[in-house]
Amino acid sequence: MTASLEEKLREPSGSELLLAILQKTVKHPVCVQHLPSVKYARCFLSKLIKKHEAVPTEPLDALYEALAEVLMAEESTQCHRSYLLPSGDSVTLSESTAIVSHGTTGLVTWDAALYLAEWAIKNPAAFTDRTVLELGSGAGLTGLAICKACYPRAFIFSDCHGQVLEQLRGNVLLNGFSLEPDTPTDPGSPKVTVAKLDWDEVTASQLSAFQADVVIAAGNVVIATALTQAD
Repeated sequence: MTASLEEKLREPSGSELLLAILQKTVKHPVCVQHLPSVKYARCFLSKLIKKHEAVPTEPLDALYEALAEVLMAEESTQCHRSYLLPSGDSVTLSESTAIVSHGTTGLVTWDAALYLAEWAIKNPAAFTDRTVLELGSGAGLTGLAICKACYPRAFIFSDCHGQVLEQLRGNVLLNGFSLEPDTPTDPGSPKVTVAKLDWDEVTASQLSAFQADVVIAAGNVVIATALTQAD
């Protein structure tokens, strides 16, 4: 049976474990560079401190210092979410802190995008050296994970909301990709474009113009789960 966190904190190496947790979460270099939401960091550190205080041990200054930094930080309407890929690379997204913002839910990452990204990473051959069109890219998690882990020849992000498209372009650049017609910074990088496309109204001729080998979408959890089970 795996020991609980509280049990591990009672061991002599409990303080080292807490420091390791800090370094892999809110003090991870990616999180330090691209700050997560203040609310998330505050809740996470508060719960970690409660677990630490529940065991008879000396206070760990690093925990309280980290919480103090968060408490002094200002709340923002934007934050970052970062995901570590199996390769050790990461995908970082700028997102809204509100589920609904500017009249859309497309400024945050949906669970379906995460599930589809996980499926893609496990099935890279479906995308390698192919042109991929994603419908309803949202914040861009799925597409960026595919671009970094599955080696497509080209990737076309698409959405129909102006604010979503603006944030999406920013997230593509944030993760080191160039947007056409700019020259890619890395010769091995896929050709990346962001297109305005309403998948409820798009015509067959419009879709064929993209010359995509693969078309993907993660509109809801059911779609993403079906794709995973289809493998």
